[in-house]
Amino acid sequence: MGGRGDHSSSIRSLDGTSAELAIVHTMDTVRIGVIGLGNMGSGHVKENIPKVARLKLGAVCDLVEQRLQTASEVPGFTSASELIHSGLVDAVLIATPHYGHTTIGIEALNAGLHVLVEKPISVHKADCQRLIASHTGKSVFAAMFNQRTDPHYLAIRNLIQSGELGEISRINWIITNWFRTATYYTSGGWRATWGGEGGGVLLNQCPHNLDLYQWLFGMPSRVRAFCQLGKFHDIEVEDAVTAYLEHPNGATGIFVTTTGEAPGTNRLEVVGDRGKVVYEDGRITFTRTTVSVKEFCATSSESFGAPTVWNCEIPVSGYGGQHLEVLRNFVDAILDGKPLIAPAQEGIHSVELANAMLYSSFTGQTMEIPIDAEAYETHLKELIRTSTHRKLVDNVGPQDLAGSVR
Repeated sequence: MGGRGDHSSSIRSLDGTSAELAIVHTMDTVRIGVIGLGNMGSGHVKENIPKVARLKLGAVCDLVEQRLQTASEVPGFTSASELIHSGLVDAVLIATPHYGHTTIGIEALNAGLHVLVEKPISVHKADCQRLIASHTGKSVFAAMFNQRTDPHYLAIRNLIQSGELGEISRINWIITNWFRTATYYTSGGWRATWGGEGGGVLLNQCPHNLDLYQWLFGMPSRVRAFCQLGKFHDIEVEDAVTAYLEHPNGATGIFVTTTGEAPGTNRLEVVGDRGKVVYEDGRITFTRTTVSVKEFCATSSESFGAPTVWNCEIPVSGYGGQHLEVLRNFVDAILDGKPLIAPAQEGIHSVELANAMLYSSFTGQTMEIPIDAEAYETHLKELIRTSTHRKLVDNVGPQDLAGSVR
């Protein structure tokens, strides 16, 4: 199907119409098309895009035609391909179910459009590689990792990169405030299925946390994880995860997450050679040792001595520009050449971490990083092929069939 109402005839009447629109358009404004008008896509259309200078909504797309009324003032499509090739947009924001991020992203990049993709950039590492390989560098390719704009994480990253915290030795992140009800999971047939979403909490709620983990601490070299499938909900994918990670320098990490715990916790604890940082309840505390812990351990004559410490609170206010800041940065990168907050190529790391945790749990083995992308893709296809789970769905629409599986 093509466009909506009067827009349909103008878009499809002559190929020259789109070409003429593209010629008339000058690049002092970015015309963006939003593909996928579910929770995230409709939020961008109604709340975020209107607030970004030099950004204009050019068209929208969703398989469910009624959703096009979210933006009735612009042309609407039920085909992502038709929007991409319409000549009405310079860029697209992809907010479809996860598998569509890869196929739609590749088509948009091949068409020369700038692309901003919601998290995760793909479901599995092999699709990430395919998507990234399609980017020639001639267009801007970004990911919606809005948590990178949070000044709390920026402050922690600065402590690490400046050397203030010293070499990292331990990371503990308990992130269990992702509570979701049964109603949430029955709101769409694609949710919490191997074929529709490719996973559960690791692929839906935690891509931001996994991105922040690797952004702050780098990629681990080994992962051993225990993922419980449908522990709290009637779903076939993971809703509770405990993972152990080892880093090349010997640092260890523990990552715990679930959508079935209330009240939840979000506590990040990082230990280095010069102390400990804790981020919880909007506060960052830094217990800083006055000397190197490693040096004190090796040279102190006291059997039960410990380095003296300074107790500091890192002054941070607010949570940054979030989605708006990423959108503004995307526009600035297109029009002014500004560096991206979150280049989409970096999105492969959070996907690989999620894949490694799931693969480790299924095989009962420790996964070496990098994982075998082809082997995991084969494993995921087998999960989809052999799935017998039948979930209740309150509102099944065409969007539930949108996730093409490679």
